[in-house]
Formats: sequence, C-alpha cells, structure tokens
Amino acid sequence: MAPIAVGDTIPDGSLAYVDDSNGVQTVSVHSLAAGKKVILVAVPGAFTPGCSLKHVPGFIEKADELKSKGIEEILLLSVNDPYVMKGWEKTYPENKHIKFLSDMAAAYTLALGLEFDLSDKGFGLRARRFALMIDDLKVKIANIESTGEISVSTSEEILKAL
Repeated sequence: MAPIAVGDTIPDGSLAYVDDSNGVQTVSVHSLAAGKKVILVAVPGAFTPGCSLKHVPGFIEKADELKSKGIEEILLLSVNDPYVMKGWEKTYPENKHIKFLSDMAAAYTLALGLEFDLSDKGFGLRARRFALMIDDLKVKIANIESTGEISVSTSEEILKAL
C-alpha cells in the first residue's frame, strides 16, 4: 500500500490505551481527530533512545506552542502494548498534552502504509517515524522519516510548517 500523503483522508482504526483504573480501552482514531486539528506522531518503539531522549521530549516541550497554533490534540502512536505505552508515559511527569496510544498489532500503521519490518532483528513490524498534521481527518502535513532518522518529524519541523 502507498503511504498516506498530503490531501488523503486518514483511515479509521482502533488504538488502545490504559486508563486510570489500569484497564485497557480502545479508541477510534476518527473519534480523536474528526473536526479537529491534530498531530499524529509515530515512533518505532517505546523506551528506545532516539524516541525517548529526542523525539517525544520535543513534543512535550513544544506542546503549548503547538496548541497556540491551533493544534487541539497531540497523539503519539507506537507498535507496543498499551501497558508499555502507559509505563513510558509515566516517565514524562511533565507531559500534560500528549496521548500515548498503542497500535498493538500494527494494524493502524499498516492502514497508513507507514510500517517497516524489523523481524530479522526480532522486533517484528514497527511504525516508521513520522508526524502528520491532520485537519478534520485530512492530512495537511506529512513528515515521514527515512529509517533511522529524526529530522523532519520533530516538533520544530511541524511548527515551521504550521
């Protein structure tokens, strides 16, 4: 499948998260993004150095600035289980705006056409690193990284494009 691109409507799909009572909940991507301006950020894996030390902290630090530019939601997706995502979220006590969401079996990542296969290294399918700005389900900005890079999908690059 061709990767999602500017002008496309994002597919609907279910992502998971752990709620305050430690239960797994699912949420529709369309329910989070319909009628709103949202940033959907994906990382290859929770707790990995590039994701944990560079990519996610930038969005936490720039969340208020993104909100001031009209962004209503910042959604963070990774192909990890929801408990891992909740544990990772807890390592950022300063986070007030980013929703950490699990794409457990990479189904949503596949629907976006933004997967890559690390099965040869024992990791299975993963999401490519990307940041999409979505306005009422339409992709307005699609910053998709080459494997191993953290440059075009950063909060700073999204802010420049806004």
